[in-house]
Amino acid sequence: MRLSTVILPIDRWHEGGRRKWRHAEELGFHAAYTYDHLSWRAFRDGPWFGAVPTLTAAAAVTERLRLGTLVTSPNFRHPVTLAKDLITLDDVSGGRITLGIGAGGNGFDATALGQEAWTPKERADRFGEFVPLLDRLLTEDAVSQKGDFYTADEARNVPGCVQRPRLPFAVAATGPRGMRLAARYGQGWVTTGDPKLYEDGTPEQSVAALAGQIEKLGKACVEAGRDVADLDKILLTGFTPDRNRPLESVDAFVDFAGRHRELGFTEIVIHWPIPDSDFAADQAVFESIATEALARLG
Repeated sequence: MRLSTVILPIDRWHEGGRRKWRHAEELGFHAAYTYDHLSWRAFRDGPWFGAVPTLTAAAAVTERLRLGTLVTSPNFRHPVTLAKDLITLDDVSGGRITLGIGAGGNGFDATALGQEAWTPKERADRFGEFVPLLDRLLTEDAVSQKGDFYTADEARNVPGCVQRPRLPFAVAATGPRGMRLAARYGQGWVTTGDPKLYEDGTPEQSVAALAGQIEKLGKACVEAGRDVADLDKILLTGFTPDRNRPLESVDAFVDFAGRHRELGFTEIVIHWPIPDSDFAADQAVFESIATEALARLG
């Protein structure tokens, strides 16, 4: 079991942003991620900075901490330009980047470029083309491909990633098409749980739903000729019926993490506390969880 954090890009770099990323490394987190949105939920009218520049800056002030997105989506990204950014970011960080990637949603930045919000099927169709093309762009020196949604014309990416054959993908998926992409292209799989349970579900129902998701991932891996044990299983917390209760004490977190480790999760990601938000938590308790919880899990 690994413990990571996600730091929302809401702080000016010289007014708290740099300190948070450096402190994440000092606390011993496995990785620190950030959201890759143009804006997000209750933070839409406040400060919100770009994921790639933020991660580049974080790479420059850390040495061991893995860095990444949870998650990048096709909503406003194109595989050709994203690949160039990722290769550069992987180089700057010395090979410490993980790309969390998902199909995206219908809010926040889905229409920021002036397009109509895509239907779930349209998002899945685009995602199904986006991931394989990005895989090629990060592993081949030059790529030409004409698709229904994305085209590359002699797109060159020399010298490629520091990590070989490319930086790892952590594919966010709950449906069958996304699970197949995770099984074929992912080095990890990401979930936030079953969104239908967030308002009125119970923690027990959430655990059962997550067990069902892992079972579907296993079947997709069998179809792809892979061992599901080869994929990291990452739970981004804060979106299950437990909400922020696991961050109320070290004991509460150890109980939560233990139940989810039994399901097969290998990494749990907790939000860096943000006062007066859905991610409000006691900073001292958060830091105690970071430094003590894994040892308590045994």
